[in-house]
Amino acid sequence: RVCNCVVFGFVLPPFFSITHSTQSSSIWKQLTSTKVAPSVPTNIPSHLGLRLLKAALNVGDFRRAQQLFDNIPQPDPTTCSTLISAFTTRGLPNEAIRLYASLRARGIKPHNSVFLTVAKACGASGDASRVKEVHDDAIRCGMMSDAFLGNALIHAYGKCKCVEGARRVFDDLVVKDVVSWTSMSSCYVNCGLPRLGLAVFCEMGWNGVKPNSVTLSSILPACSELKDLKSGRAIHGFAVRHGMIENVFVCSALVSLYARCLSVKQARLVFDLMPHRDVVSWNGVLTAYFTNREYDKGLALFSQMSSKGVEADEATWNAVIGGCMENGQTEKAVEMLRKMQNLGFKPNQITISSFLPACSILESLRMGKEVHCYVFRHWLIGDLTTMTALVYMYAKCGDLNLSRNVFDMICRKDVVAWNTMIIANAMHGNGREVLLLFESMLQSGIKPNSVTFTGVLSGCSHSRLVEEGLQIFNSMGRDHLVEPDANHYACMVDVFSRAGRLHEAYEFIQRMPMEPTASAWGALLGACRVYKNVELAKISANKLFEIEPNNPGNYVSLFNILVTAKLWSEASEARILMKERGITKTPGCSWLQVGDRVHTFVVGDKNNMESDKIYNFLDELGEKMKSAGYKPDTDYVLQDIDQEEKAESLCSHSEKLAVAFGILNLNGQSSIRVFKNLRICGDCHNAIKYVSKVVGVTIIVRDSLRFHHFRNGNCSCQDLW
Repeated sequence: RVCNCVVFGFVLPPFFSITHSTQSSSIWKQLTSTKVAPSVPTNIPSHLGLRLLKAALNVGDFRRAQQLFDNIPQPDPTTCSTLISAFTTRGLPNEAIRLYASLRARGIKPHNSVFLTVAKACGASGDASRVKEVHDDAIRCGMMSDAFLGNALIHAYGKCKCVEGARRVFDDLVVKDVVSWTSMSSCYVNCGLPRLGLAVFCEMGWNGVKPNSVTLSSILPACSELKDLKSGRAIHGFAVRHGMIENVFVCSALVSLYARCLSVKQARLVFDLMPHRDVVSWNGVLTAYFTNREYDKGLALFSQMSSKGVEADEATWNAVIGGCMENGQTEKAVEMLRKMQNLGFKPNQITISSFLPACSILESLRMGKEVHCYVFRHWLIGDLTTMTALVYMYAKCGDLNLSRNVFDMICRKDVVAWNTMIIANAMHGNGREVLLLFESMLQSGIKPNSVTFTGVLSGCSHSRLVEEGLQIFNSMGRDHLVEPDANHYACMVDVFSRAGRLHEAYEFIQRMPMEPTASAWGALLGACRVYKNVELAKISANKLFEIEPNNPGNYVSLFNILVTAKLWSEASEARILMKERGITKTPGCSWLQVGDRVHTFVVGDKNNMESDKIYNFLDELGEKMKSAGYKPDTDYVLQDIDQEEKAESLCSHSEKLAVAFGILNLNGQSSIRVFKNLRICGDCHNAIKYVSKVVGVTIIVRDSLRFHHFRNGNCSCQDLW
């Protein structure tokens, strides 16, 4: 007679028969007794214990299953491996490992099947030391001749990123089957050693072992990582010849390979020939289009996914958002992020890292703070890439204090994190802080790279730290084995130029071991305007006209220098040359965010709804500023009009309009942030210093060169930018 009975909270399956044996009957009565509280039987025979154990696991009662197991004096291998495997499958690998340790403590010699299951648990735990313990136990028990166990250990070591352990097991295997070779090559690939993975794959062929579809799908990512199109095509041909081309995992890996190598047509061809397309293959083609700057095709394919009934996953959304960002479609990226969340998807670290630059590009501090709150709420603060992106976002949006706060929260800072903080301070003109950060970086044991020195030298240039800059530059190759490149030489030209040492800058350019870049000549030209050196300005401009003939900024800079020097004829020639080449000046504009809207201004702008209030406010401010000592610098008005008209013209510059609008809409805040696409003009710079003093607010202006922090009548750039 077969019964279904309740046994301490779960239903005993019908395969258990109460007529099984006398002992079974007594246990059955104990379990189904209603006169006593439900209890766990003791001294259970192994064969019966397995049945009860499976019954407990079937209903997910792991606590009772563990209690049952503990009451089996001599559990057989099947019982042991069943419970260990169940813990691992449930996502409790540490419990599985503890169970294995208890077996060893009880003096029970593990069977081959137990080693197999606990090796999987160790791999899932990600702890290589635990894999090694199991490996050592298997050696002591004489189990390492078993290829299945060897393969399981290789796989476990691979999941723990322990190449040495995996290789030791692999080399000790007497017989290596296709799984052994596949596991070893996959281990190298997953540990960031794609070349070694490919080497094992080649060796596999030389040893006469035929790869299977799993081998191909695991080795193709190595070709993608190395952008080794030749090897990838060879594997593609092997897949076609051996009937593996219809395997969805192989095809998806091929799509990813061709996408990574920018062979978009081949990626699409493989995709179109796939009999069954999974979301991974769709994502591969999406990524290929976006990476290859075929934005419209990528977006069209994304729309096609919906029409075909293919459900997008997190990777799909990440590809689309990242693709929008890569192709300069910042507002579309914002729209896609909102859609992603509305459909119930949660942005992960990849989403956040790829989206945060949108906040920087849009200079939306408010949006950036919202993203930061999301990162905090969802415990993503441990992700280094995400935190580094936040550091840069806050710096680009003008809040260096918050940028530093996030940086200080990063526990283990890598070279990218240090570089980001150094560059953040450089763009805000904090040269001394840049040097302190660089010193702290070295003391922490992080080796500087090329980007580090670009940031440090940039910080020195903005703070006129010439001797310090020279010392850093000379130490690059000598102390840090980083050879200066053209960017570093250009930074040193900027260091000399901003400090007014123009002839030294020019001589430094002439001594450069490589062809001077536009950055080097541009740094010298910019300084020539500040220090009114017409001759070097002409030399620099002519060089720039050769290197980048279509850059309007170079023509405008030379024109302004010549006009300021009252060299009208030569200035006219520069303007004519610009016109003949069909080059137009980039219109200047300034913008700031108030609430959830971005307000943009151009020179003489009267399109804002508060234009009358803005101009009236500027008139009132003008009187107060003059009383405080402000005098309009009419050299920055290049039209041939009288002085009074020039002074009035200066009042309508876009940055002044934006600053006035920001002050009128402070809403209790103590600072405003204004952004400009071009370099701030000298008179506006001087005027905003007085505004900060008269109104008593901090005004942060980011122009095309750097950030300016205006407080109490002073600017952080010390009037040199």
